[in-house]
Amino acid sequence: MASLDIFNDDAFSLQSLTASIMEQAHVPGRIGALGLFDNDGINTTSLSIEKEGATLALVPAGDRGAPGLVVNADKRESIPFNTLHLPQTSTIMADEIQNLRAFGTETEVEAVANYVAKRQAKHRRQLDATFEHHMIGAIKGQIMDADGSTVLLDLFNRFGVSQTTHSLVLGTNTTKVRNKVLELLDKIEDKLDGVPFTGVRVFCGRDYFKNLVGHPEVKAAYERWQDGAALRDDVRGGFEFGGAIFEQYRGQVGGVKFIADGEAYAVPEGVSDLFIGRFAPANYMETVGTNGLPYYSKVEPLRMNKGVELESQSNLLMICTRPGAVIKLTA
Repeated sequence: MASLDIFNDDAFSLQSLTASIMEQAHVPGRIGALGLFDNDGINTTSLSIEKEGATLALVPAGDRGAPGLVVNADKRESIPFNTLHLPQTSTIMADEIQNLRAFGTETEVEAVANYVAKRQAKHRRQLDATFEHHMIGAIKGQIMDADGSTVLLDLFNRFGVSQTTHSLVLGTNTTKVRNKVLELLDKIEDKLDGVPFTGVRVFCGRDYFKNLVGHPEVKAAYERWQDGAALRDDVRGGFEFGGAIFEQYRGQVGGVKFIADGEAYAVPEGVSDLFIGRFAPANYMETVGTNGLPYYSKVEPLRMNKGVELESQSNLLMICTRPGAVIKLTA
């Protein structure tokens, strides 16, 4: 019969449980799969982004020996951010594992560890979905809480910029959509202040994507792309039109869509440190001063040893450092 005393085994230590949840099968969201975010661990619960107001000016010609153009130092501003704490708990009562028998060659510890791992797998899936939600929020400029209405972090407010919008005028059949896409690329280039980028990817809501591929000018190009799709190894990356890649984004949880049906967001790719993700240590004594990991997991006995409480957590911050360079496309 499984005993609660086995939770004192090293298999249920913070280190072992954290390693276990890290190894759970990971079904990444689209943003996570693309690798847009530069993720890393930090050993504090906060960080600062340094904003440097670099400006350029043309140098006027002058007589030899005359005073030159005065070049002032760039203004720097440090913007602090706190990581967000994402805890989950589960209670495993003694009765749940009382009649748990070791199967085959499993030991008692292995059998209970598998039971705990199933609960961890659910924690991991929910954290992964939350990571995707926060990354989409960073792209959109506002990171929302799980209720979809509470703003946890407004990047436009923190960086002192406003959201940039653009319309492809898809409601008019005579619109030169390709020219509108070129205007979109120009707008992104201007917002990046000359910082090079390798391409632009547009994440479209369901209706927006349908309106795009249904437009007379785009329809022929999309149909040609579909005809050759079977010859490609991976067609999930969307199709290219006018110098940008358009794809329908399908991420949602509980019926709440991460990108509204009638919206789209154009994201420049290949820009260094445009999107960053940072993970802080858990609020445990064992993790003080260590570099943070994406996932942590730990167990603790309940009062009177009637069961154990399993906790999984992440302490993350997803940021777009140039929120004005991500363009919101409206219907």
